[in-house]
Amino acid sequence: MAKRPSSVFVCQECGAQSPKWLGRCTECGAWNSLVEEHASAEGVQTALSHRYAGAGGPSSAQLYADVELAQHARLTTSIDEFDRVLGGGVVPGSLILLGGEPGIGKSTLLLQAAANMARTAGPVLYSSGEESEHQIKSRGERLAVGAAPLYLLAETCLERILEEIARIKPALVIVDSIQTIFSLKFQSAPGSISQVREAATQLLFTAKGSNVPTFLVGHVTKDGSLAGPKALEHVVDTVLYFEGERHHSHRVVRAVKNRFGAVSELGVFEMTSAGLRPVPNPSRMFLAERPTNAPGSAVLCMVEGSRPMLVEVQALVSTSSYGTARRMASGIDQQRLSLLLAVLEKRAGLNLMGDDVFVNIAGGMSVDEPASDLGVVAAIASSVRNRAIAQTTAMFGEVGLAGEVRGIAQAPLRIREAAQMGFRRCIMPEANIDPSDRAALGECELVGVRTVGEALDQLLA
Repeated sequence: MAKRPSSVFVCQECGAQSPKWLGRCTECGAWNSLVEEHASAEGVQTALSHRYAGAGGPSSAQLYADVELAQHARLTTSIDEFDRVLGGGVVPGSLILLGGEPGIGKSTLLLQAAANMARTAGPVLYSSGEESEHQIKSRGERLAVGAAPLYLLAETCLERILEEIARIKPALVIVDSIQTIFSLKFQSAPGSISQVREAATQLLFTAKGSNVPTFLVGHVTKDGSLAGPKALEHVVDTVLYFEGERHHSHRVVRAVKNRFGAVSELGVFEMTSAGLRPVPNPSRMFLAERPTNAPGSAVLCMVEGSRPMLVEVQALVSTSSYGTARRMASGIDQQRLSLLLAVLEKRAGLNLMGDDVFVNIAGGMSVDEPASDLGVVAAIASSVRNRAIAQTTAMFGEVGLAGEVRGIAQAPLRIREAAQMGFRRCIMPEANIDPSDRAALGECELVGVRTVGEALDQLLA
């Protein structure tokens, strides 16, 4: 009589296995992440060993020169900002993972894209494990989906979803969400590492073998990272993050991995009653409510992927009423703010030790590039000295610990965006000054600075 496979404890963070329960994973160090599962190890190994065979690849190695490239036109979603993030459209046979906070608009965006592609490319299968067909239909009525060949399936069983894909032969598949899908091969609960891995692997086989692009919706953890095993991000071709604040109308789709396009590309949307509307000019939206001649306000030229944008950096410095001064940041790294405050005290002579400092990127935008340093420093100094920065002045540059302003990448893109938005003066690192840029921009004056002191003199003179 065959012996039944004994249960194992699997880490839900990294996938490590242990014959007994442990409070802390010995591989990744995560606490309370081991869960008992009855999955057969043979089943997992079999699925992994046939990964490329299931994708329709050759069983023997081929010479590099003999491999023929198959050119497939990208499929457009008719949503310009979404196509931009994907690298120009959806690549046939690609597996795309979209993650974001609950209620941020993932299902809304994918339903809009599904309806558009159903009208142009053919039938689309939208499988949801969280909503019924009636709930999806009610949202579709609000989004004006119309009579598109869009098939809805409320199902959580992986085998049933694969059967419907084989029957309908759709041009696009959407699975919402991967954490709700379970396979009959495993006894563990949906969302466990074995179930997520099996579902992603089988959908990968289907996408590559049938050349059908597939979208997977993923949950996120408390720290904002995608839930489930990290292996899930390695399996898919593209990883997108849907970001935004609940109290702001705009949403941002960011690409953190893309095998068919640029990484760190950005798409901006505005949430309306009729769904998500693309924002072709984010700079105008972020600067629309900028106050006039207000101290503590500076305009920063930032770049996300290949897109330049102008955002407003706001700073407020006030005398602390407690024994310890507070430093609070929204939209920038807290540790980076502490570093810049130390540079201002040591190199620029500003006394900030007993003051509360609050820094915010207006509109809920997040900035994590070093080029934002000069904008943060300028906003803080403007608030301390109670002097407003000129409305037509923009800036960018990295600040070093010695107080120097270092050159940054993609300076011409930032300068052109500032000039197009009507700014007449740009404070930037001296290393990025190019005479050809000055001749091409006309009325926009480029001011190169080497130190923080020079930049503050130019901004607050």
